[in-house]
Amino acid sequence: MTAAASAGDRCLDTDCQVVMLFDDAPAAAGGAGEAIASPRFGTWGIDTGGMDTGVRPGEDFFAYVSGNWAASTEIPADRSMYGSFLALRDLSEARVRQLADSYVPGDPAAGDDRVKLAALYRGFLDADAVEALGAAPLQPHLDAIRTAADREDVARLMGGRNAGFGGSLFAVAVSDDQRDPDLYTLYMSQSGLGLGDREMYLDEKFAPQRERYVQYIAQMLELAGWDDPAGDADAVMAMETRIAEAHWTRAESRDRDKTYNPVLLAELDATAPGFPWGAFLEAAGVDYAERGVIRQDTAFPKLAAIFADTDLATLKAWQAFHTADNAAPLLSGAFVDAEFEFRSKFLSGQPEQRPRWKRAVEYTSSAMGEALGRDYVALYFPADAKAKMDELVANVKAAMGARLEQLDWMSPATKAEARSKLQGFGLKIGHPDTWRDYGGLQLANGDVFGNAERARAFEWDYRRVRIGKPVDKGEWGMTPQTVNAYYNSVKNEIVFPAAILQPPFFDPDADPAVNYGAIGGVIGHEIIHGFDDQGRKSDGAGLLRDWWTAEDAAKFEAQAARLGAQYEAYEFPQLPGMRINSRVAMGENIGDLGGLTIALEAYRRSLDGGQAPVIDGFAGEQRLFMGWAQVWRTLWRDDALRQQLVNGTHSPGHIRAFAPLRNIDAWYDAFGVAEGDPLWIAPEERVRIW
Repeated sequence: MTAAASAGDRCLDTDCQVVMLFDDAPAAAGGAGEAIASPRFGTWGIDTGGMDTGVRPGEDFFAYVSGNWAASTEIPADRSMYGSFLALRDLSEARVRQLADSYVPGDPAAGDDRVKLAALYRGFLDADAVEALGAAPLQPHLDAIRTAADREDVARLMGGRNAGFGGSLFAVAVSDDQRDPDLYTLYMSQSGLGLGDREMYLDEKFAPQRERYVQYIAQMLELAGWDDPAGDADAVMAMETRIAEAHWTRAESRDRDKTYNPVLLAELDATAPGFPWGAFLEAAGVDYAERGVIRQDTAFPKLAAIFADTDLATLKAWQAFHTADNAAPLLSGAFVDAEFEFRSKFLSGQPEQRPRWKRAVEYTSSAMGEALGRDYVALYFPADAKAKMDELVANVKAAMGARLEQLDWMSPATKAEARSKLQGFGLKIGHPDTWRDYGGLQLANGDVFGNAERARAFEWDYRRVRIGKPVDKGEWGMTPQTVNAYYNSVKNEIVFPAAILQPPFFDPDADPAVNYGAIGGVIGHEIIHGFDDQGRKSDGAGLLRDWWTAEDAAKFEAQAARLGAQYEAYEFPQLPGMRINSRVAMGENIGDLGGLTIALEAYRRSLDGGQAPVIDGFAGEQRLFMGWAQVWRTLWRDDALRQQLVNGTHSPGHIRAFAPLRNIDAWYDAFGVAEGDPLWIAPEERVRIW
């Protein structure tokens, strides 16, 4: 649960306005009706009715904790998977909808944030108005592609995609400099694949997905009024296959030692010849920067050569397809349906389109997420929740410190650096201290496409001007209404938005053991991201440097490899040949194992030598492990599981419910798991890292 990459929804405001948390109670919230309550899980934090106690814990711990829930729960028709995260996201959507419904329309050019939010939300809800426009909003973009006279013009279109719609062979972003954490820098990455991962193009088992993708390309080009949709679709697919061959693998792309490659922008013409870099960077609005950091450096010359070798007509068809594909959710039903049928229904097995109000909530949040978040927090994040979370985090952090001191495989020199890094961990709970200023965002009533375009341009302008400027240490990478959490290696901080701080993750009225297993395990997971296979490469100041002795690094990597082998051994009978890619999921798997280990340590320390009570026949440590497993309730459609294994960075949730427990001795003791049980791992084979 790192910020992805994580990445996205980041507050990069240079002009944030300080707003006290409860001093600015939303005027419209009173009209929103009664606050929507959080769910409860039993009387003490576990849904015991969802358990299947006829299954032995050592046989299938997911089924033991959630078997009856899994048997009685149907994945909603508008979802490709379902579980604890998605249930809370549904709750967050319902709460945001209630807020959005309460906002009073007006003139967004003269009104406050809530008037702008009303323009976004109500505009998207007006399906008839969107339908009446057909493909008209897309035409200026298509006209610009059609009239592109040469490759420089195409490169300009690629450079402008951050502020609008379309595709590019090269992605640009602005973020904290890993080698100079106090300043922002320009990052550049490989891009250009409509199917996501390179393996979708190169592995024979994905031939059906490739065949259907070509049909989708042709369908989008036809809707866009392109001259030869079928012929151009084949050419676009051939071009993307070459791009896929040039791309680094996902495992290579997450190696922080290899993905920091500084370059002077003036030298790009020499290092990656054949691509009009000047036109691209100027259109992206980042040409004022002197330097940038290339992530996949050896891929860039290959991608530039593909651009130079591809005929202009194919480049234009490729850009037209990606523009239509990118903009499709904002257009008429023909575009919306085509995009849904391929990307959600075919690739992920989702039977039905999400209701329009849910898409309206997503659309509104993507444009003005912190404005919604400010009102969300006023209604749904009481001060005592933050106080209890602060206490939990402090306890888990102290437990990590205790674990460090107990390590017998780490030398004193490395241990001292690790101790310093842990001491410097930052913490953000609930919401930003300062809120994003949307005063410069120009919106209009009834202009869904235009509002989206202006919001994208507003966001990109907000980010791109920060190159070389001091980092805003208070920025957030997620909105308060986001059900997730993350660790930021460059800031060396862990972040928990308000929306995740509710059952089954955190319930201030639940049994402490359940909270330690649930949110405590998640806190531990995020802390461990600072010490996983990639996070360990940054120090306490967020600086990318090697602070490990060679001997300690070798010991760590040996244990990580053993953990990876465990995860790669899991089979998915409904998807023959599909396995977890342990090199891609390594950080998350280490996070789960280490996080739950230190959560257990923290729980034991919280007892202060006392004995935990027995509740409904369950001992304290049993309840802790059950709390962890309950968090990872997950049901999958087969196609969605396939997509997760191909494109995701996390192991599937139903695996996460039990996989780390197999390496923790206390789990065996708590549930009497013994040799001969399917989940048994011999003590000498258990992985022990943190």
